[in-house]
Amino acid sequence: MSSETLFRRITDYAHRPDPYPRYAELREHGVARQEDGKYLVGTYHEIAALLHDPRVSSDVRNRTEPDPDLLPQEGLPPAFIGRDDPEHDRLRRLAMRPFGPPHSPGRVDALRGDIARVAGELADGLRDKERFDLVEDFAFPLPVTVICDLLGVPSEDIAQVHTWADTVVSGLDFTPGEDPGPRRRAAHEARTAMGLYLGGLAEQRRRRPTDDMLSALANESGPDGLLTQEELMVTTVLLLIAGHETTVNLITNGMLTLLRNPEALERLRAEPELMPVAVEELLRFEPPVQFLPQRTPLADIEVAGVTIPKGVPLVLVLASGNRDPLRFRDADRFVPDREDNVHFGFGSGVHNCFGAPLARLETQIALTTLIDRLGNPRLLEDPPEYRSSPVLRGPRHLPLAQEPR
Repeated sequence: MSSETLFRRITDYAHRPDPYPRYAELREHGVARQEDGKYLVGTYHEIAALLHDPRVSSDVRNRTEPDPDLLPQEGLPPAFIGRDDPEHDRLRRLAMRPFGPPHSPGRVDALRGDIARVAGELADGLRDKERFDLVEDFAFPLPVTVICDLLGVPSEDIAQVHTWADTVVSGLDFTPGEDPGPRRRAAHEARTAMGLYLGGLAEQRRRRPTDDMLSALANESGPDGLLTQEELMVTTVLLLIAGHETTVNLITNGMLTLLRNPEALERLRAEPELMPVAVEELLRFEPPVQFLPQRTPLADIEVAGVTIPKGVPLVLVLASGNRDPLRFRDADRFVPDREDNVHFGFGSGVHNCFGAPLARLETQIALTTLIDRLGNPRLLEDPPEYRSSPVLRGPRHLPLAQEPR
C-alpha cells in the first residue's frame, strides 16, 4: 500500500485494537509524506532528535496553513502544552510550583496513602462480583477522584467534569471520511465550559483559600508572578484532562497486557517490588498517548534523508518509536523487567508530560492492588471495545470475570 495513506489507515477505527502493523510499515519508510501534506515520523532516534529540536514548534499558529479548528479559542491563550519557549517555560514553571519540585517536592508522594485507600476501596467493591467493567468500576474513578481532589473540585461536580473531558478528548478523533468540524466545535464548547467552571472555583479560592492545588495556583506568587485569569483557566483545564484521561488508559492498557501475559502477572504477584519497572515497560509497550499530531517545523529540517518543509504539519508517532527494533530488543514483546528502557510513554524534551510522576504512582498502586485483590481475573472480550480517539488510545470498556473470594 502507498505510504501516503498511512495516517488515514493508522487512524481508521478498524485498526484501533492493533495499530502496530501500521507502525511497522511506517518505520520501513522512516519519514512518510501523506496525501494531505503532513509528514509522519515513526523511528525512535529520529523522534528523539525532533523532540529535542528547538526548530520544531508545538504552537499550531506557526503552520503555513493552520487549521482554524485547532487554533486557540477566541479570548483565551493556548495552554502551555501548545506554546514554545520562553512562554511555555514560564507557564509550566507557574503550574509546577504547587505540584512538584523544587517548590513543592513532596506534593505527589504525599498522595500515596490517599491513592492506595481509594484503589483499595474500589477493588474491595469488586471482590464479590463475578463480572465487572474495569474501566467504569476502577480505572476511571481512581484517577478522576485523585485529580479532582488534588485540584479541589467538589465530589458532586466530578461527573460533569468527566463529561466535559470526554467531549474534549473526542475532538482528537480522526474518523476517516468524517468532517471533524462538529466534534472539534463541541470540544471547544466543552473546554470553554470547563474553563469557566474552574475559573469560578479559582475566584472562590482567592477569597477563601484552602489547601488544594487550585488555591495555590490562584494565590501563590513566585518569581514569574501570578497566572492571569485566562491562563489559569486554560492551565487548569489541561491539568484536569491530562490528569485523568491518560491514566485511565494506562491502567486499562496495563491490566489488559498483564491478562494477555499471565506469566508476567504471576511474577508481579510474587514480586510486587518489580511493579515500578513493569509500569515503565507498559508505558513503552502500550503507551496511553500514541502520537503527537500538532508539531510544526520552524525551518526546513532534514530527517532520515527527507526534507520536511517549514510550516507543514508534523506527526511524531511515539508508539511506533517505542516498538523500534533498532532501539529495543524484542520490541514487540512485553518484558516486565526490561532494562535500558528510555521510552516515549510521556514524550521527551521540554514538553515531557507534566503529570508523569502522578501517573506513574497511580498506575503502580492500581495494578498492585488489582493483582493482589482480584480472584483470578480473565478477559471476557479480546480485543475489547476501544475508545474512538487514536491519539489517547485505550479500551472504552474492559469486561472481566473472576472467581469471587
